[in-house]
Amino acid sequence: MKKVLLVGIVLALLTLLACNQEDESTTIKIGATPVPHAELLNLVIDDLKDQGITLEVVEFTDYVTPNIALSDGEIDANFFQHQPYLDEFAGERGLDLTSIGSVHVEPLGLYSSKYSSIDELPEGAEIAIPSDSVNGGRALILLESHGLIELRSDAGLKATEDDIVTNTRNLKFVPVEAAQLPRVLEDLDASIINGNYALEAKLNPSKDALILEGSESPYTNIVVVRSDEIKNEALLAVINALQSDEVKDYIQNNYGGGVVEAFN
Repeated sequence: MKKVLLVGIVLALLTLLACNQEDESTTIKIGATPVPHAELLNLVIDDLKDQGITLEVVEFTDYVTPNIALSDGEIDANFFQHQPYLDEFAGERGLDLTSIGSVHVEPLGLYSSKYSSIDELPEGAEIAIPSDSVNGGRALILLESHGLIELRSDAGLKATEDDIVTNTRNLKFVPVEAAQLPRVLEDLDASIINGNYALEAKLNPSKDALILEGSESPYTNIVVVRSDEIKNEALLAVINALQSDEVKDYIQNNYGGGVVEAFN
Protein backbone atom coordinates (compact mmCIF):
# COMPACT_ATOMS: atom_id res chain seq x y z
CA MET A 1 0.00 0.00 0.00
CA LYS A 2 2.82 2.35 0.92
CA LYS A 3 4.53 1.58 -2.40
CA VAL A 4 1.35 2.38 -4.32
CA LEU A 5 1.01 5.63 -2.37
CA LEU A 6 4.66 6.51 -3.03
CA VAL A 7 4.31 5.81 -6.75
CA GLY A 8 1.20 7.97 -6.84
CA ILE A 9 3.01 10.85 -5.14
CA VAL A 10 5.95 10.58 -7.54
CA LEU A 11 3.65 10.56 -10.57
CA ALA A 12 1.78 13.56 -9.23
CA LEU A 13 5.02 15.45 -8.70
CA LEU A 14 6.24 14.61 -12.21
CA THR A 15 2.93 15.74 -13.67
CA LEU A 16 3.11 18.99 -11.70
CA LEU A 17 6.69 19.55 -12.85
CA ALA A 18 5.74 18.95 -16.48
CA CYS A 19 2.85 21.39 -16.18
CA ASN A 20 5.11 24.01 -14.65
CA GLN A 21 7.63 23.58 -17.45
CA GLU A 22 4.85 23.89 -19.99
CA ASP A 23 3.59 27.05 -18.29
CA GLU A 24 7.10 28.50 -18.43
CA SER A 25 7.29 27.97 -22.20
CA THR A 26 6.46 31.05 -24.27
CA THR A 27 4.88 30.91 -27.71
CA ILE A 28 5.31 33.84 -30.09
CA LYS A 29 4.05 34.36 -33.61
CA ILE A 30 6.09 36.31 -36.12
CA GLY A 31 4.81 37.30 -39.55
CA ALA A 32 7.30 37.18 -42.41
CA THR A 33 7.55 37.08 -46.17
CA PRO A 34 8.86 33.68 -47.34
CA VAL A 35 12.35 34.48 -48.65
CA PRO A 36 14.62 35.15 -46.87
CA HIS A 37 12.70 36.23 -43.77
CA ALA A 38 10.75 33.07 -42.99
CA GLU A 39 13.79 30.97 -43.91
CA LEU A 40 15.97 32.82 -41.41
CA LEU A 41 13.32 32.55 -38.69
CA ASN A 42 12.97 28.82 -39.29
CA LEU A 43 16.74 28.56 -38.94
CA VAL A 44 16.62 29.76 -35.30
CA ILE A 45 13.54 27.82 -34.13
CA ASP A 46 15.58 25.14 -32.35
CA ASP A 47 17.85 27.70 -30.69
CA LEU A 48 14.82 29.51 -29.30
CA LYS A 49 13.22 26.25 -28.23
CA ASP A 50 16.28 25.58 -26.05
CA GLN A 51 15.46 28.88 -24.34
CA GLY A 52 11.85 27.87 -23.67
CA ILE A 53 10.46 29.85 -26.60
CA THR A 54 8.20 28.29 -29.22
CA LEU A 55 8.39 30.27 -32.44
CA GLU A 56 5.54 30.10 -34.94
CA VAL A 57 6.29 31.64 -38.33
CA VAL A 58 3.25 33.06 -40.14
CA GLU A 59 3.96 33.70 -43.82
CA PHE A 60 2.63 36.71 -45.74
CA THR A 61 3.10 37.48 -49.42
CA ASP A 62 2.51 41.22 -49.40
CA TYR A 63 3.84 44.35 -47.68
CA VAL A 64 0.56 45.59 -46.17
CA THR A 65 -1.02 42.79 -44.15
CA PRO A 66 1.90 42.05 -41.77
CA ASN A 67 1.81 45.51 -40.16
CA ILE A 68 -1.97 45.48 -39.83
CA ALA A 69 -1.89 42.01 -38.30
CA LEU A 70 0.79 43.11 -35.83
CA SER A 71 -1.08 46.23 -34.80
CA ASP A 72 -4.29 44.19 -34.34
CA GLY A 73 -2.49 41.66 -32.10
CA GLU A 74 -2.85 38.73 -34.48
CA ILE A 75 0.92 38.26 -34.42
CA ASP A 76 3.60 39.34 -31.94
CA ALA A 77 6.17 40.73 -34.37
CA ASN A 78 6.95 40.90 -38.07
CA PHE A 79 10.05 40.63 -40.19
CA PHE A 80 9.81 41.80 -43.79
CA GLN A 81 10.44 45.54 -44.07
CA HIS A 82 13.00 48.32 -43.71
CA GLN A 83 12.78 51.42 -41.51
CA PRO A 84 11.77 53.96 -44.21
CA TYR A 85 8.84 51.74 -45.21
CA LEU A 86 7.76 51.27 -41.58
CA ASP A 87 7.96 55.01 -40.92
CA GLU A 88 5.72 55.86 -43.84
CA PHE A 89 3.25 53.00 -43.41
CA ALA A 90 2.83 53.42 -39.65
CA GLY A 91 2.69 57.19 -39.96
CA GLU A 92 -0.09 57.11 -42.56
CA ARG A 93 -2.20 54.67 -40.54
CA GLY A 94 -1.40 55.83 -37.02
CA LEU A 95 0.17 52.52 -35.98
CA ASP A 96 2.41 52.39 -32.89
CA LEU A 97 5.10 50.00 -34.13
CA THR A 98 8.83 49.97 -33.38
CA SER A 99 11.95 48.19 -34.62
CA ILE A 100 13.93 46.12 -32.13
CA GLY A 101 16.88 45.45 -34.43
CA SER A 102 18.33 45.08 -37.93
CA VAL A 103 19.17 41.78 -39.59
CA HIS A 104 20.03 42.17 -43.27
CA VAL A 105 19.84 44.17 -46.48
CA GLU A 106 18.20 42.87 -49.65
CA PRO A 107 19.81 44.90 -52.42
CA LEU A 108 17.30 46.28 -54.92
CA GLY A 109 18.21 45.37 -58.49
CA LEU A 110 17.31 46.12 -62.10
CA TYR A 111 16.52 42.96 -64.10
CA SER A 112 15.64 42.34 -67.73
CA SER A 113 14.76 39.30 -69.82
CA LYS A 114 15.53 41.24 -73.01
CA TYR A 115 18.79 43.07 -72.36
CA SER A 116 22.07 42.10 -70.76
CA SER A 117 23.33 45.56 -69.76
CA ILE A 118 21.94 49.02 -69.04
CA ASP A 119 23.72 50.29 -72.16
CA GLU A 120 21.34 48.20 -74.26
CA LEU A 121 18.19 49.78 -72.84
CA PRO A 122 16.51 51.57 -75.76
CA GLU A 123 15.10 55.07 -76.00
CA GLY A 124 11.73 55.12 -74.24
CA ALA A 125 12.31 51.81 -72.45
CA GLU A 126 9.52 50.84 -70.06
CA ILE A 127 10.78 50.01 -66.56
CA ALA A 128 8.61 48.62 -63.77
CA ILE A 129 9.26 50.07 -60.31
CA PRO A 130 7.68 49.27 -56.93
CA SER A 131 4.35 51.07 -56.55
CA ASP A 132 4.79 51.95 -52.86
CA SER A 133 6.32 55.39 -52.51
CA VAL A 134 9.30 54.34 -50.36
CA ASN A 135 10.57 51.57 -52.62
CA GLY A 136 9.57 53.57 -55.69
CA GLY A 137 11.87 56.36 -54.55
CA ARG A 138 14.55 53.82 -53.76
CA ALA A 139 14.28 52.51 -57.34
CA LEU A 140 14.74 55.97 -58.81
CA ILE A 141 17.77 56.57 -56.58
CA LEU A 142 19.27 53.30 -57.87
CA LEU A 143 18.80 54.45 -61.47
CA GLU A 144 20.34 57.83 -60.66
CA SER A 145 23.37 56.20 -59.03
CA HIS A 146 24.11 54.52 -62.36
CA GLY A 147 23.59 57.63 -64.49
CA LEU A 148 20.30 56.67 -66.11
CA ILE A 149 18.41 59.65 -64.68
CA GLU A 150 19.12 62.68 -62.52
CA LEU A 151 16.96 63.70 -59.55
CA ARG A 152 16.58 67.04 -57.85
CA SER A 153 19.25 67.47 -55.18
CA ASP A 154 16.64 67.69 -52.43
CA ALA A 155 14.52 64.75 -53.58
CA GLY A 156 15.61 62.50 -50.70
CA LEU A 157 14.45 58.93 -50.06
CA LYS A 158 10.89 59.68 -51.19
CA ALA A 159 11.82 60.75 -54.70
CA THR A 160 9.08 60.53 -57.32
CA GLU A 161 8.96 60.94 -61.09
CA ASP A 162 8.25 64.63 -60.49
CA ASP A 163 11.75 64.93 -59.03
CA ILE A 164 13.43 63.75 -62.25
CA VAL A 165 15.30 66.65 -63.84
CA THR A 166 17.23 64.72 -66.49
CA ASN A 167 16.01 61.66 -68.41
CA THR A 168 18.04 61.60 -71.60
CA ARG A 169 16.71 58.21 -72.72
CA ASN A 170 13.11 59.19 -72.06
CA LEU A 171 12.64 56.15 -69.83
CA LYS A 172 9.04 55.31 -68.93
CA PHE A 173 8.20 54.12 -65.41
CA VAL A 174 5.39 51.66 -64.65
CA PRO A 175 4.42 51.36 -60.95
CA VAL A 176 3.72 47.73 -60.02
CA GLU A 177 2.90 46.14 -56.66
CA ALA A 178 6.21 44.77 -55.33
CA ALA A 179 5.24 41.10 -55.32
CA GLN A 180 4.26 41.29 -59.01
CA LEU A 181 7.50 42.86 -60.25
CA PRO A 182 9.14 39.57 -61.39
CA ARG A 183 6.00 38.65 -63.32
CA VAL A 184 6.14 41.67 -65.62
CA LEU A 185 9.69 41.00 -66.82
CA GLU A 186 8.39 39.46 -70.04
CA ASP A 187 6.02 42.36 -70.73
CA LEU A 188 8.34 45.31 -70.14
CA ASP A 189 11.93 46.17 -70.96
CA ALA A 190 13.14 45.88 -67.37
CA SER A 191 11.93 45.68 -63.79
CA ILE A 192 13.42 46.94 -60.55
CA ILE A 193 12.75 44.14 -58.06
CA ASN A 194 13.03 43.95 -54.29
CA GLY A 195 15.60 41.39 -53.16
CA ASN A 196 13.20 38.99 -51.49
CA TYR A 197 10.91 38.79 -54.52
CA ALA A 198 13.89 38.37 -56.85
CA LEU A 199 15.05 35.39 -54.78
CA GLU A 200 11.55 33.89 -54.77
CA ALA A 201 11.54 34.19 -58.57
CA LYS A 202 14.82 32.20 -58.68
CA LEU A 203 16.81 35.23 -59.80
CA ASN A 204 20.39 35.45 -58.58
CA PRO A 205 20.94 39.15 -57.77
CA SER A 206 24.73 39.06 -58.02
CA LYS A 207 24.58 37.38 -61.46
CA ASP A 208 21.25 38.38 -63.01
CA ALA A 209 20.84 42.02 -62.00
CA LEU A 210 22.00 44.60 -64.54
CA ILE A 211 22.61 46.99 -61.64
CA LEU A 212 22.38 46.33 -57.90
CA GLU A 213 22.41 48.34 -54.68
CA GLY A 214 25.57 48.07 -52.63
CA SER A 215 25.84 46.77 -49.08
CA GLU A 216 25.92 50.38 -47.87
CA SER A 217 22.17 50.64 -48.55
CA PRO A 218 20.24 52.27 -45.68
CA TYR A 219 17.34 49.90 -46.22
CA THR A 220 18.18 47.28 -43.60
CA ASN A 221 15.43 44.78 -42.85
CA ILE A 222 14.19 44.93 -39.27
CA VAL A 223 12.18 42.97 -36.71
CA VAL A 224 9.17 45.08 -35.70
CA VAL A 225 6.96 44.86 -32.61
CA ARG A 226 4.20 46.88 -30.99
CA SER A 227 5.88 49.72 -29.13
CA ASP A 228 4.70 48.52 -25.72
CA GLU A 229 6.52 45.20 -26.35
CA ILE A 230 10.03 46.53 -26.95
CA LYS A 231 11.27 45.01 -23.67
CA ASN A 232 9.59 41.65 -24.19
CA GLU A 233 12.36 39.16 -23.41
CA ALA A 234 11.11 36.49 -25.81
CA LEU A 235 11.03 38.95 -28.71
CA LEU A 236 14.48 40.26 -27.82
CA ALA A 237 15.70 36.66 -27.82
CA VAL A 238 14.49 36.38 -31.43
CA ILE A 239 16.51 39.37 -32.62
CA ASN A 240 19.55 38.07 -30.74
CA ALA A 241 19.18 34.70 -32.45
CA LEU A 242 18.85 36.37 -35.87
CA GLN A 243 22.02 38.39 -35.25
CA SER A 244 24.12 35.28 -34.66
CA ASP A 245 27.13 33.84 -36.45
CA GLU A 246 24.94 30.92 -37.55
CA VAL A 247 22.60 33.25 -39.40
CA LYS A 248 25.49 35.29 -40.83
CA ASP A 249 27.10 32.14 -42.24
CA TYR A 250 23.77 30.97 -43.67
CA ILE A 251 23.22 34.32 -45.40
CA GLN A 252 26.69 34.35 -46.91
CA ASN A 253 26.43 30.76 -48.14
CA ASN A 254 22.90 30.68 -49.54
CA TYR A 255 21.78 33.89 -51.23
CA GLY A 256 24.37 34.72 -53.86
CA GLY A 257 24.73 38.34 -52.77
CA GLY A 258 20.96 38.86 -52.77
CA VAL A 259 21.02 39.18 -48.97
CA VAL A 260 23.75 40.91 -46.97
CA GLU A 261 23.94 40.76 -43.18
CA ALA A 262 23.53 44.12 -41.44
CA PHE A 263 24.99 43.27 -38.04
CA ASN A 264 28.47 42.65 -36.67
